[in-house]
Amino acid sequence: MAKVKKQPRPKAETPKGFRDYFGHEVTERQEMLRQIAEVYSHYGFDALETSAVETVEALGKFLPDVDRPNEGVFGWEEEDSGWVALRYDMTAPLARVYAQFRNDLPTPYRRYAMGPVWRNEKPGPGRFRQFYQCDADTVGAPSVAADAEICAMLSDTLERVGIPRGDYIVRINNRKVLNGVMEVAGVLDPSDETRFEAERGIVLRAIDKLDRLGEDGVRALLGEGRKDESGDFTKGAGLGAEQAEVVMGFMAARRDTGAETLARLRELVGGSAIGAEGVDELEEIATLLDAQGYGPDRIIIDPSVVRGLGYYTGPVYEAELTFEIFDEKGRKRQFGSVAGGGRYDDLVKRFTGQVVPATGVSIGVDRLLAALRAKGRIGQEGARGPVVVTVMDKARMADYQLMVRELREAGIRAEVYLGNPKNFGNQLKYADKRNSPVAVIEGGDEAERGVVQIKDLILGAKIAEEATLEEWKDRPSQYEVARGDLVAKVREILDLYK
Repeated sequence: MAKVKKQPRPKAETPKGFRDYFGHEVTERQEMLRQIAEVYSHYGFDALETSAVETVEALGKFLPDVDRPNEGVFGWEEEDSGWVALRYDMTAPLARVYAQFRNDLPTPYRRYAMGPVWRNEKPGPGRFRQFYQCDADTVGAPSVAADAEICAMLSDTLERVGIPRGDYIVRINNRKVLNGVMEVAGVLDPSDETRFEAERGIVLRAIDKLDRLGEDGVRALLGEGRKDESGDFTKGAGLGAEQAEVVMGFMAARRDTGAETLARLRELVGGSAIGAEGVDELEEIATLLDAQGYGPDRIIIDPSVVRGLGYYTGPVYEAELTFEIFDEKGRKRQFGSVAGGGRYDDLVKRFTGQVVPATGVSIGVDRLLAALRAKGRIGQEGARGPVVVTVMDKARMADYQLMVRELREAGIRAEVYLGNPKNFGNQLKYADKRNSPVAVIEGGDEAERGVVQIKDLILGAKIAEEATLEEWKDRPSQYEVARGDLVAKVREILDLYK
């Protein structure tokens, strides 16, 4: 009889481009989402939760990485309903929702949405295929006052979650201005916008990579193309040298003041009507923000911002963190962009056939959390674990469970040790691994005397560090208290470390 071949065991590994999140990471994200939602709600936006899966037709083809399989989305074909895909952002689903429920929704419709999105992109350091976004959009408002409001709200949101003024900047540009520049450069024909469409897409993606590739890299993509360090070749837009310099001049148009930048942009768009309209809109946004007190310390006009997605039709904006961090090789670098958005007046039109103005912003929550961790602004206190009630006698588990219940009813996070209690040292090791602030101990002797031992694990860890010994050595790290004082003493210890 032939021997049955055993199936190999599956590898316990995360798929490439994805990662797992544990304990305090999840808690920190939840807290950040709560803070962001408070700001969005304060501005009058309502919550919306859409399906993670959309039809490919509803999503459209607007991703920057069009050279990836399925043009950048994770898609599959259903037997009875055609192709569907995981959403790659929160904006395309919003367009579908508004078109589907427009008779029931107010106009303008102001909504915010939070959740994971998926992109079939080439993964890299800090670049994952699944990540959280936190969006706010206004649908049905043609005035650029809606764009100005979004930028003001983005500024307020960053400060609310712990990025102080001076550590970020919101940069604003306008796709209409870029279209004017492309018209001047000869890659946009106002009478036939389908001409040079592929070339314009490459130009957009090239400009959007300025921070990462530098001027030489962008210039190569504007021309014949670029080969990266791995040897992969990216096809360029095929612009001539003079055409490329027009685009490069646009990216370098920022001046010391907003007024000077606007004047330079008017020069660059020349006789382009769409370009002049874009400059006028930027000027109106700057005036509205200035009237509300949002000056150049928070929000500026910057022509280098274009955003990589293809559906933007007007103002675009991006929030960049300006402080320095150290990369994995110990080199200083700026953290970069954590949020972006813009106006997309044609997205709903795909469903309805009618132009529906819309504008919005998306915050990359995971990148923002990484920035706060890099600055040491989160990741310490938020990682604290529960109080651990140790088990000295398995027969008295009900007593230990009662202690935990009392602590929980007092609002204190707590748990009973549920592993093998035979080795008490392992219970304390478990508490250390859980980053527990306090361990509660009650053996048979303590139970007879009606007391419990309460061990301050935070202080114990500090005493173990010789550098802090003098500061902490006079404080006890373990207390014996009456059983009835358990909750009060634990609370007292926890309050020392708030």
